[in-house]
Amino acid sequence: MEKKAEIGVFGGSGFYSFLDNVKEVKVETPYGAPSDLIAIGEYAGRKVAFLPRHGKLHQYPPHKIPYRANLWAMKSLGVTRIIAPTAVGSLQSNIKVGDFVVTDQFIDRTSGRECTFYDGPITTHVSLAYPYCPELRSIAIDVLSEMKLPFHPKGTVVVIQGPRFSTKAESEWFTKMGWDIINMTQYPEAVLARELEMCYVNIAVVTDYDAGIVAGGEVEPVTQEMVAQKFVENTEKLKHIIKRMIEIIPKERHCKCGEALKEARVGE
Repeated sequence: MEKKAEIGVFGGSGFYSFLDNVKEVKVETPYGAPSDLIAIGEYAGRKVAFLPRHGKLHQYPPHKIPYRANLWAMKSLGVTRIIAPTAVGSLQSNIKVGDFVVTDQFIDRTSGRECTFYDGPITTHVSLAYPYCPELRSIAIDVLSEMKLPFHPKGTVVVIQGPRFSTKAESEWFTKMGWDIINMTQYPEAVLARELEMCYVNIAVVTDYDAGIVAGGEVEPVTQEMVAQKFVENTEKLKHIIKRMIEIIPKERHCKCGEALKEARVGE
């Protein structure tokens, strides 16, 4: 297989504007077509692949994103590391709109999503105690510190099915459980990356307070317009974060993500 890229990014259209020699490619997978064409280019001497998670026209709602095709396509291009920015809602008053969170854990509250590459005949149990790459997380934390941006070095994201937002009762429950942020796409994306032995990091930007139940009292309930506006406002910051990460990610991996299948298969 020709290695066409080494670092992959799931982001919106326009995220790859800083790349040189960009070429869009169509990738076929055993799981159907990915969300869109994949843009491959170069930055800081590294080959980078970009894919809009929801499609260029945002035609895939969170529960319909072809997650398996997206991850398989990246792997087939030679990608070993994934940087995955997302918009999230805050569940805690100390996590404010405009803050960044380098997620370290997730809680799955989705249903019915295709969530594994391993449906048999070889049963495979991948360890996911720590679902995000420690090396990429450390690099993201260093970059956010260097850029002096408001951020949280860890956080648990609860992933809901969508496409609707939470009820107030649900949001109160999530907050009381001590979870930090809420999102609709981290599961199964992070899991599938680990199953393919790729490193994966989520850099979340807080766009709203979920269901208006935090921040010391009533705030305006979240709307899609609010989320989109705040995410756009932070797009340039996210680009700079990603660019800096690409510049300093070492060529060789120093984590165990690439050994995820070792001793994970029953009968091998």
